[in-house]
Parts: sequence; C-alpha cells; structure tokens
Amino acid sequence: MVKQYRERLAEKTLEIKLNSSGCVVVSGPKFCGKSTMCERFAKSVTPLKTTNAIELALADPRSALLGEKPHLIDEWQKAPEIWNEIKDDLDREYEFGKFILTGSTTPANPERIQHSGAGRITRMSLKPFTLYESGESTGSVSLSDLFRDPEKRFPTRFAAENKIGLSDIAFLICRGGWPVSVMAKKEYALHVTKNYYDGLFVLENESDEFAAFLKSKNIELLQAVLRSFARNISTQAKRTGMIQDILASGARGTLDDDTFASYERILKDLFIIFDLPAWNLNLRTSVSVRTAPTRHFVDTSIAAAALGINPADLMNDMKSFGYFFEDFAVRDLSVYAEAIGGELKHYRDSSGQEVDAIIELENGDYCAVEIKIASDKNISDGISSLNGFEKKVFKSGLKKPQFKMLLTSHGGCYRTEGGIFVVPISCPKN
Repeated sequence: MVKQYRERLAEKTLEIKLNSSGCVVVSGPKFCGKSTMCERFAKSVTPLKTTNAIELALADPRSALLGEKPHLIDEWQKAPEIWNEIKDDLDREYEFGKFILTGSTTPANPERIQHSGAGRITRMSLKPFTLYESGESTGSVSLSDLFRDPEKRFPTRFAAENKIGLSDIAFLICRGGWPVSVMAKKEYALHVTKNYYDGLFVLENESDEFAAFLKSKNIELLQAVLRSFARNISTQAKRTGMIQDILASGARGTLDDDTFASYERILKDLFIIFDLPAWNLNLRTSVSVRTAPTRHFVDTSIAAAALGINPADLMNDMKSFGYFFEDFAVRDLSVYAEAIGGELKHYRDSSGQEVDAIIELENGDYCAVEIKIASDKNISDGISSLNGFEKKVFKSGLKKPQFKMLLTSHGGCYRTEGGIFVVPISCPKN
C-alpha cells in the first residue's frame, strides 16, 4: 500500500531555508510528520531511532553526516555533538542545503552544543495539520490575498452554506491534526489520538525521544502540570495560580515555583505547549499594554485528552468550548501566519481591551482577529471589540489594521457593513 502524503504549508519555508542556509533544523512534536516531509527534500538519511544507531552517533558523530546532500539526520538531538560537527563541516566547505535536522525535543544536554550555528544553521517549526492541510478548510479565504487587497480579494460570492457545523468542530478539536488521526476513518480517529496521548509518557526503550527528559522525573506530576495547562488553555494564567490549581486538585501535597517551572520547561522542550507572545503597540495613552503570554497547546487534542474531554463534553460546556476553540484556531492561524512570513501574537491592555490574535508581517502590516464560537451575541461582541481596538489605535496615531476578521466556529462567510470579515474556521488558508 502506497503511503498517502498530504502537502504541508511548511514545505515552502523549508525550500527557502535550504536555498539560503547550510543546515535547516525542523522541530516539532512527536508524530506531527517532520520525518515524512523532510524525506521528500533529502537525498540520504541517517535515522537515530535505534540504540545502536544512537550509540554509533555518540561515539563517532561525524559518521552521521555521511551521505548524498541534502542529508537528513532524523532525531539529531539524541547525539547533540552532531550540531558541532555540522558547524565545523560548514566552516570548512559551505554549501546551501547540505543538511536537514529533525527533532521531537530540544537537546536534553544543550551544554554539549559548543556553537550557536549563527549564519550556518537556521530553524523552523512544524505543527500538526491545519484544517486546510487536512482538507477540512476550503481555503476560499486567503490571508495573503486579504493583506494585498482586502477590498477586492474577499470572496463576496461565497455561499453562506457551510456543511461543517459546531458538532464537527468539537470532533476536529478532539481528533487533532496528527497525520495518523487524519488518515484514520472517522469512527476510529479519536481512538488513534487517545493512543497517541497515552503513549506520550510511556518509555518503551532507551532510544525513545522522551527518555532523556523523563528519566528521574515524576511522570504523575508532569501529567498534573499538563492538566493544569489544559484547564487554563487560552488564558494568561500565572504560574502561582496554576500551582494552586494543582494543589487544589489533590494531585500534589506541596509544589514550589522552581519545581513547577522545571516541568513546564519539559513540556515546552517536548513541543507540547507554547506561549503566544503579547503584541506591544506602544500606544501613546495612559493605558499600559499587558505583556503576559497566552497559554496554548501545539494541538488542542492533547489538552482534551489530558482532561478526558470528548466532543460531547465540549458541546455540553459552551464556556470551556470557547477556550478550546480559541486554542484550536491559534494552531491554524500560527501556521498560516508563518507561511506568509508573518508572526502570530495577541493583544491586551490594562483597560480590558484585547484582541485574540494579531498577525504581523515583516513590513509592519497587520490584521486583528477575534476568535468566537458562532452565535448572535458572540459575533456582536467580537465586532464591537475589533472596532474598539481600531479606534484606540487611530486615536494614538498608529497604523490601523490592514483588515479585521472575526474567525468563527461555523456558519456563514460574509463581510459586515462595517467592513469586518466574518469567516468560519473551515474557510481560511495562508
């Protein structure tokens, strides 16, 4: 049986980096498709997936570099000296696109890396499939087109009909964008994702990607920290509050800040969670901009699995559904933003004004996006929030957003009389 391959938006980024750098490091969570994508660009591969292969690379890291270029070293972080060898190789004979490194974790012993690799080694990330990549977004609304000309590029003739409803979104959140889950039949897809989550913290052998991180660690505490992040998904929860959350759950009798921080670091090093940075407009007002990051998951299905949440649970708790949907949307928006050379951030100030997502391009252009479960009240609130944000920007004499978008869970795709684009999450692409 031929393995089905779905094209990734990150392929273009990888192509550009291979033609402008000697080595590209592709990082991302386990099973998100890094190896499969990178193998399409490589002419030879050294996979570090067996104990013997890892021991050989540790004893003779230069041997891992042998092969026709571009040469892929899969899970390079298991033999971190490879980094230094690549840096030295590029110093001796620099060529574009010589090496590709993939990693499901950051190196467990970063002190073994002696050089930054600046000017020789560049980085990029890979997340699970967006809805556009998995074929569940029509791609009828292009963010790059809207940045170029929002007046003309919006599909005004797009029908209000949208076959994807709220229950479908609940399913997609719990299934996630994992390639193996996307390929599975719908009736089995949630089981595939659960199997993935259950296997995250089970070490089958010493060559497991997580072995170096989980060794001598309390797995139950790590899971308790992960559940706390899931309970605080899409919020700016502080560490002190999350520690109290864990203590209140009974998962731990005592927990200090340093211990929590060490386990938080592990979850970030394993590319399970990440912080969406704040966007600072430098408003010339007395209102101060909040710089706390928003807590997010690389894929919302991990948060759902950590809490034992299924699609029916989301449908029965609309408040929680809203937080999970925001995280789900941030996953897609972050990938779309990267694909057009932008960066995703969020905005919040001391007056309570906030914007769920800001996509900022390198030239300074940006758009403002509110993320809401579709309902008359939520849409009205989202429109009001976006208009309030734009007025505040205008009063400060700063550049207004290139366009404003309300990203919804389901329903029609249209433009309001005030010029705000209301777009279901099953419509956008980069």
